Amino acid sequence: MAAVYAQPAAANYFTAPAHAPPKQRGYRLCDQCGAVEQPHHGRFRLCGGCMTTQYCSQDCQKAHWPKHKPICQHTASQISSAKQPGPGSIDESLVKNLRKFVSTHSSLLSWAGFQALQLKRVPSNVRQNALLIELNYRHSGSDSLRRFSVKATHIVPRTYVTDNDPLVGQDILRREERCRKTGGIGCAVIIIQCGEISQVMPVEVDSPSRISWDMREDWPQVLQHFVESGRTDFKPISTTPRGIVYG
Repeated sequence: MAAVYAQPAAANYFTAPAHAPPKQRGYRLCDQCGAVEQPHHGRFRLCGGCMTTQYCSQDCQKAHWPKHKPICQHTASQISSAKQPGPGSIDESLVKNLRKFVSTHSSLLSWAGFQALQLKRVPSNVRQNALLIELNYRHSGSDSLRRFSVKATHIVPRTYVTDNDPLVGQDILRREERCRKTGGIGCAVIIIQCGEISQVMPVEVDSPSRISWDMREDWPQVLQHFVESGRTDFKPISTTPRGIVYG
């Protein structure tokens, strides 16, 4: 029997905000020094090669490059190969727009992974499973984000990624080790796939006792709603001693 909820899973679920929200890039840690992103102090920069690693400053990006270089070049090589013309070649706009999609919807995708893997109830799932999100893509449309729609979601073994791509697996383990040193439970793995193109999104997860998000079984519908409407103002519900909070 499907769960029934008194409150929607996120703010503005039924009504779009009156004003266009600022672009949100989600919760981020500097991959060099571990600083937490504070939007009012300036947003972190994404590595232009892999569009996954983030830094608080150019100095941190330069300092981290020797460690980051192998996985960055590996990811960039995969993207470059996908763009090569020929039979079965991939639309370059799809590659570009998928990377933009993952970056823009990072908060929504992180929340969906947390819910799908049931990390509040079973934290050990973070080491066993991953969330695979399959997307459809329309080649026309003025808003590149609204070209995507959710085709299906699956829970897959985490080895789906780590065994098939050792370099990506090593990067996930590095992030996991860093997360656990600061009291987190590990690194949730979210795979976003559209046709032959996929992007792995590792999310460092704090201890469940520190996460106030409500558990929601309707996460697939919420994911689909925000993706297909092109909304980037996702703010999930949390029930706290002070009452209901969105954000």
